[in-house]
Amino acid sequence: MKKTLQEIAAFVGGRIVGDASLEIHGLDNIDGAGPQELTFAVEPHIDEARGCKAAAVMLPEGIEDFPKTALYVEEPRAAFAKLLEFFTPKLEFPQGVSDKAHIGKDVKLGENVTIMPFAVVDDHSVIGSNVTLYPHTYIGQYVEVGDDTVIYSNATVREHCRVGKRCVIHSSAVIGSDGFGFTTKDGVHTKVPQVGNVVLEDDVEIGAHDGIDRAAMGSTVIGHGTKIDNLVHIGHNCKIGPNCLIVAQTGISGSTIVDHNVTFGGQVGTVGHIHIGANSVYAARSGIIGDMPEGVFCAGFPVQPHTDWLRMQAAMKHLPEMSKKLKRLEKKLAQYEKE
Repeated sequence: MKKTLQEIAAFVGGRIVGDASLEIHGLDNIDGAGPQELTFAVEPHIDEARGCKAAAVMLPEGIEDFPKTALYVEEPRAAFAKLLEFFTPKLEFPQGVSDKAHIGKDVKLGENVTIMPFAVVDDHSVIGSNVTLYPHTYIGQYVEVGDDTVIYSNATVREHCRVGKRCVIHSSAVIGSDGFGFTTKDGVHTKVPQVGNVVLEDDVEIGAHDGIDRAAMGSTVIGHGTKIDNLVHIGHNCKIGPNCLIVAQTGISGSTIVDHNVTFGGQVGTVGHIHIGANSVYAARSGIIGDMPEGVFCAGFPVQPHTDWLRMQAAMKHLPEMSKKLKRLEKKLAQYEKE
């Protein structure tokens, strides 16, 4: 695909300083962009972009004296993401149900579905309009999948679970695996039946190899617009609020309630049966061991305010030197006591 910079500016609502007639053949990052490609830059990468080989650079407003043709927009990341979709040809698959797919009894299919070879839609399920099921997906009995949802290969949505509209479930994710519930008597672990389900509200994205456990009773809920990275585990009966971001290898223990707009960095872990307040951020590898208020930025194990954690980390660098000083002081004190 080829577009002039002027056409691109009209598409993203930007203004050009430089040659608007430049022909753009593609997009790339700052290091990889060539003389026929567009890249973008925000702080702290503006200086790096000044010397790049790209034909033009998309920048935020307020950057002056840039040596290359520049396309100024309000939010370069968002505009560039829009362009990535624009420049990337959409994958095309024939609509309809493959004769190699299995459709169970009493299944309801919406309009314009795409169900590829070796997908399985089990009995009594409801598949909405414009849903795409890739090969080797499994949709269990009594599942509901909302309109415009995409479920990639090897993903499983187990019995009685509900998936909202415009959701994306990536490969090998399991929605509705059994919650981890056992009783122990005389050293023997006995499984507690997990008879609830999982509800994914609209516009949820589930990463590859995620496990979202069904509730023991009731529902495990992932709120509207929440995005979950790969290799995340959500325990049974959790309630994750709207518009959360949960990054790779995070584990949220059962019956945890997370309010809206909470961000968990990579490898965050929580205990169960706690409440985490809205509009909060937890840095990578935080360990959350109790209820948390709204609007905090925390880090460390056990979790603490991020500024306190930074001070503690800075102090720890001096521990070897402080240990040597302490030993010298102990020797001097011992000498004074003898005298």
